[in-house]
Amino acid sequence: MASQKPERAGQPIVAGFYEKRTSSIQYVVADPETRECAIIDPVLDFDPNSGATATRSADALLEHIEREQYRLVWILDTHPHADHFSAAGYLKSRTDVPTAIGEKVVEVQKLWKRIYNYSDTFATDGSQWDKLFADGERFQIGNLDVEVMLTPGHTLASVAYLVGDAAFIHDTIFMPDGGTARADFPGGSARALWASIQKIMALPDQTRLFTGHDYCPAGRKKPLWESTVRQQRLENIHLTKAVTENEYVALRERRDRELPMPKLILHSLQVNIRGGRLPEQEMNGKRYLKIPLDALDAAPWAD
Repeated sequence: MASQKPERAGQPIVAGFYEKRTSSIQYVVADPETRECAIIDPVLDFDPNSGATATRSADALLEHIEREQYRLVWILDTHPHADHFSAAGYLKSRTDVPTAIGEKVVEVQKLWKRIYNYSDTFATDGSQWDKLFADGERFQIGNLDVEVMLTPGHTLASVAYLVGDAAFIHDTIFMPDGGTARADFPGGSARALWASIQKIMALPDQTRLFTGHDYCPAGRKKPLWESTVRQQRLENIHLTKAVTENEYVALRERRDRELPMPKLILHSLQVNIRGGRLPEQEMNGKRYLKIPLDALDAAPWAD
């Protein structure tokens, strides 16, 4: 497809921060004219062996913003993550900057409320965030126009943020040698993921795509997170192999059956459906995670 002029004028400054423990990339995206910026998909550090939490990764984002003399105006999540804790709640407490996510998060809250057997007092109206974005909604980062694109498949609530000539697509498409995201989480759908990928592939060829994870496939030494629509169309190992919807669904579902669930899925969702807030302290001053047994599909070793 011939390259087209982006409808979203402007080129943001993008800084990616790789979090090695979960292979996640956090972003600071800034308007070069006004110096206003947003954080996208911040990580709260968590060690599952000790239960320890820390804010080193999120603090590095704030240090970068201070160093660059930016003004933070948004804290954004693309979806409720299954492999790391969101630091949106922590950053909100530090900065009082509004947090936001796609409006379909309420469906994810309802689903996981049942899995965790939460009481009726747990709100499933998205009130844990300051703003819930609808598909196609627009807002500003300085003079940069931002459009929200609903991209379900990996989760019910996944969204991409289109900022000028950049698109933050998180777990929809990885780097070309990593293929595309899994679609077997509760509420996921390989067919919906295919449709979302086609929406991204319909963007102008030179649109910069920023993914949310890089697992350095095939022993690649250096983590990467930026590609283009054209590069993905020509090189992505899943999209070049499965060129029709049915081929892709078969490939994705076959691959997903071989994958173990993420190590932190049961830990992280109970934090992330709270807007990145840890569970409330109990009477002894401690916080506790709740791990439901036999709640997800059988593990590969159960066959």
